[in-house]
Amino acid sequence: MRRFIKYTGYSLAAVFLLINLVIVFSGRWYLYKALATTYFQGKGGPSATEYQIFENRKIKALDPKPWPQSSSYNSRVLPQNIEERLREVDSHAFIIIKNDSLIHEQYWDNFSDTSHTNSFSMAKSYTGALLGFALQDGYIKSLAEPVSTYIPEFEKDWRSKITLEHLVTMTSGIAFDENYANPFSYPAEGYYGSDLLKASARYDEKESEPGNTYKYLSGNTALLGYCIMKATGKTLSDYLSEKLWTPLNCEYDAYWSLDKKNGIEKSFCCINSNAKDFARMGKLYMHFGNWNGKQLLDSNFVKSSIAPYRCNEEDCTPNHTYGYSWWLTEYKGLTVFYMRGMLGQYVICVPEKKLVISKLGRTRRKPGTSHYPLDVADCIDAALTMYEN
Repeated sequence: MRRFIKYTGYSLAAVFLLINLVIVFSGRWYLYKALATTYFQGKGGPSATEYQIFENRKIKALDPKPWPQSSSYNSRVLPQNIEERLREVDSHAFIIIKNDSLIHEQYWDNFSDTSHTNSFSMAKSYTGALLGFALQDGYIKSLAEPVSTYIPEFEKDWRSKITLEHLVTMTSGIAFDENYANPFSYPAEGYYGSDLLKASARYDEKESEPGNTYKYLSGNTALLGYCIMKATGKTLSDYLSEKLWTPLNCEYDAYWSLDKKNGIEKSFCCINSNAKDFARMGKLYMHFGNWNGKQLLDSNFVKSSIAPYRCNEEDCTPNHTYGYSWWLTEYKGLTVFYMRGMLGQYVICVPEKKLVISKLGRTRRKPGTSHYPLDVADCIDAALTMYEN
């Protein structure tokens, strides 16, 4: 037994030493934070409720108003089979807005309408909207503006051809390594690292010609967020509060996680808020940028955001998946556009049924063979089953 304990101790020490050597010689210092907040805490990856492990900037809600409630508010219960499916993916909030009124809200596992949850990649849709506002406000001249206007090093190589439109549509052609299982890939460094601009701008390998091929890569939105910040001279959190969070009457302050070195918002992810405030973006885009009679965001920009960008998919077929930082699909003959986060965060819009659905959780179902995520199908089925009539 003593010999076993002795050799186990040696083995653990060797593994610990090897991990440290890999981190030191690779320069991937962010892995210390990643390990400390995941495996050393008994978790296999990021959590939807861990925003306190980062520095954050407040997104102020300066004109809060509750959602108007439908006369049918919470009058029906989730079908048992659908609730079971929602629980299987650790859902903790489920909101249905119909005809611009709150008709259903439900929470699990001690979560509530005030619990803060990481948006993860739903933040990309907010960053895309801020691009529209920066155009509208005159901070940015056009979508065709080169990224090199704001990141001069892009002028030195093929990246001089990349425009802001290429970033918002995921068609830059930059070969970011979007591998969520690899701790050395871009998503891990962008999420846990301390210098987001450096992590994003160091990728200079070309995978395709700018504007030709849609490929979902978070580095594009990280670069876009930096460009918007430089163009406006404002933090993304302040600009979001000014242009969206306050005008949309969000009820609670939100928090946007920052990189540690430069205090830059992680624009590809990490807005921490609640299901009902996230749902307001769905209503805004369902009404083509109009909020309760006031045109906030240019309707043409919104129309372009929720329509397929004119490019190809990776298989060379016409793009039918992505617009300006919004996901697109069809389900049961219905047109659907939606925001999506990696751990089961969704804001789903079904214009023909006047539905906005917001779901938050801690994991998501594995992709099926359909173009739409199975979680999206479950959410729409629930809303249609309960409140279609």
